[in-house]
Amino acid sequence: MKRIVTTIALTLALSLTVSTAFARNWRWTGNAQNTAGWQLMTPEERTEHQAKLRSFTEYNACKEYVVEHHKKMEERAKEKGVAVPVMRRNPCDMMKARGMLK
Repeated sequence: MKRIVTTIALTLALSLTVSTAFARNWRWTGNAQNTAGWQLMTPEERTEHQAKLRSFTEYNACKEYVVEHHKKMEERAKEKGVAVPVMRRNPCDMMKARGMLK
């Protein structure tokens, strides 16, 4: 019985260590499901957008950038006569929750 308890404790400790390491190394990655206007950007713009978001250390600067980006995507959508992209979740909120932004 003692061996089982020890094995379970070690397994839980290892799981916690691994999940903490993954959380620390997590990087926001944009895609069609989490980036308003993804389909309206060129591949180069998508890469630049992701790099820009990853470069932020301050929440407010990130949020300002995202608001401006969304406005640009709304303008593009109107110009092309397509539906205005919906921002489901703000990436700055996700990065802040993970401790990546102050």
